[in-house]
Amino acid sequence: ISNIRHYLHSESKERERILMGVGERVFRTPIYRSGEVLIQALGGFREVGRSCLLVQTKESKILLDCGLNPGAPGPPQSFPYLGVAELNLDDLDAVVISHSHLDHCGTLPLLYKYGYDGSVYCSEPALSLMTLGQLDYLDVLSKEGYPAPYDQRDVRETVLHAFPLRYGFVLDIAPDIKLTLWSAGHILGSSVVHLHIGEGLHNIVYTGDFKYGRSMLFDPSAYAFPRVETLIVESTYGAPEDIMPPREEVEARFVSILNETLEQKGKVLIPSPAIGRAQEILIVIDEYMQRGLLREVPVFIEGMINEATAIHTAYPEYLAKELRDKILYEDVNPFQSKYFTIVTDPGEREQIVQGGPAIILATSGMLEGGPAIEYFKHLAPDPTNALIFVSYQIDGTLGRRIKNGLGEVALIDQNGKMQVYSVNMKVDSVEGFSGHSDRRQVLSYVRKVSPKPERVIVGHGEESKTLSVASAIQRMYR
Repeated sequence: ISNIRHYLHSESKERERILMGVGERVFRTPIYRSGEVLIQALGGFREVGRSCLLVQTKESKILLDCGLNPGAPGPPQSFPYLGVAELNLDDLDAVVISHSHLDHCGTLPLLYKYGYDGSVYCSEPALSLMTLGQLDYLDVLSKEGYPAPYDQRDVRETVLHAFPLRYGFVLDIAPDIKLTLWSAGHILGSSVVHLHIGEGLHNIVYTGDFKYGRSMLFDPSAYAFPRVETLIVESTYGAPEDIMPPREEVEARFVSILNETLEQKGKVLIPSPAIGRAQEILIVIDEYMQRGLLREVPVFIEGMINEATAIHTAYPEYLAKELRDKILYEDVNPFQSKYFTIVTDPGEREQIVQGGPAIILATSGMLEGGPAIEYFKHLAPDPTNALIFVSYQIDGTLGRRIKNGLGEVALIDQNGKMQVYSVNMKVDSVEGFSGHSDRRQVLSYVRKVSPKPERVIVGHGEESKTLSVASAIQRMYR
């Protein structure tokens, strides 16, 4: 959020030129052609953020995702290339959202602001979480004093045009395109998108963000489809060294860092995305405290996490079998615990940071605004405290810079003045909780996808990781 201030302070006419391609601004974007099917990358390739694909056929045009990049310095890098000549909102038949993270859906209301009047398709829980995330995005911008690129009316229009689907349900969304969503195992309601084009002329499988492995929350992503010609796969953790350790080791290391800090009377700040990762971390913390393996201290939860957790409870059929059975048949809410305290008033923060040892779970996961940044200001100078990253840090975000060793951070204090904060707290990262597939899982997924695709397009990864995964797929599977 803090990195799109240039856009937020620009004049409205310039804003329109930036977003909609009015005037002389022209963008060149990669296009893949197969017969009469064109796949055009408008964002999210050789980068993480602003995922957006334009799929064109002889009769139809649809968008796959429409996100923003929280780590970009400003337009045009913050938003997809919506100004390309091939994208005319009047000719757009549909938008399909793979899941509710803002890097995949954060720019969607802009389409309605600028005149799009068609449908948007996503899973049932994704619609609830997407709306929650977009409204929270506007709320954070408002609290930090920046005008927003769209408003609540545009979010409302998005909801009114939304068509939520269940997994496995086939629907015609354009004159010659049928859509089916399948579980992606990434977050609640995340979908692998299957497009059946024409009379079987071409079939595209777009994984979005996916997890080809079991987690506490979800079963592994789907990999079997009626037909596949083109597979579009992510590569967020695509480097050769991006191999996640066994889950038992991940949890043991996480609990060890927590115990070490808490025994020193320190506090642990865990910046987390509100959707998916936060719920996973809450279950782990509660389980280890109940087993006596983690010191019992208050766990303070602030941000959109509580609302997102409630939505998880409302859609148990989308969770892993064990959690689903607890909610449906045992009347147990696995996301509630005697150790958890929901922070509803920002005025409570001072008492928390001045109190005893504690664990603080707060949004945002990349320290780009939200309550996590306020806790960070208080806790960063004290070496007895710890900061644990449990999610991917997009290049350019404050979280990524701190993870890479940034020793001082300039932030605006409560009086509106710029202040430099020393990062003396211990900074650690535990990657094994990720909702993304690691390199080994991505390559295994490509091998496992049935039927075997004719071609694979690799995206959603830093350039070196995208190229590394693409090279490996070419070498291993031709």
